[in-house]
Amino acid sequence: MNLQKPHIKSFSTHLVGVLLLSISMTAAALSLSDLSNQDANAGLKAALEQGSSAAVAKLGVADGFLSNEKVKIHLPKILEQAKPVLKLTGKGAKLDELVVSMNRAAESAVPFAKPLLVSAIKSMSVTDAKKILTGGDTSVTEFFKEKTSGALSDKFLPLVKGVTDKSGLANQYNSLMGQVQKVGVVSKEDATVEAYVTKRAMDGLFLMIAEEEKAIRRDPIGSGSKIIGKVFGLVK
Repeated sequence: MNLQKPHIKSFSTHLVGVLLLSISMTAAALSLSDLSNQDANAGLKAALEQGSSAAVAKLGVADGFLSNEKVKIHLPKILEQAKPVLKLTGKGAKLDELVVSMNRAAESAVPFAKPLLVSAIKSMSVTDAKKILTGGDTSVTEFFKEKTSGALSDKFLPLVKGVTDKSGLANQYNSLMGQVQKVGVVSKEDATVEAYVTKRAMDGLFLMIAEEEKAIRRDPIGSGSKIIGKVFGLVK
């Protein structure tokens, strides 16, 4: 009998370990579902506001687009292809001026996205919250795209046009594209400089929101918000 005691003790220790591991895994699995709706909503809204505000702050300043290669707006494809020829005709400086003008237009428009993003946050439903919590690394970004794309385009377009209209080359481009579009060679978003810049300004904004979201998910505690840390810490 004495010879079996070590085996019994070893088996008991192993069983206790398995049970503790099982309890730990169950607790971890239940932790998210046990989170109160109030905490979940507060954490999500805090993350949405923090991520979108940070993105707007980075882009809606001088050189926010122009000096950031991730979002910098380059010439429309047709102008990029014609660039060597246009430079030979002495329009090189005008092309550079247009690039600056397009990026300045985006930088001036982005701050006006803030109220629309805040409005989207306030309208977040329970279904939206579930999608964001259980979605991928960019589910916050997808939420904003779904809720704000149309309104952002309507808001940005006249603001962008007010800046790009000052460029003579932009007006020449629009006149040329107006004729070319009739034969279906260019897409609607490339038909005018303002439409082109508006689309890319929105793309840049959503890209930066996605980067902020990934940073929050990667290090929720480092966000500096207790409620964000609590909610996103459970879904890491």
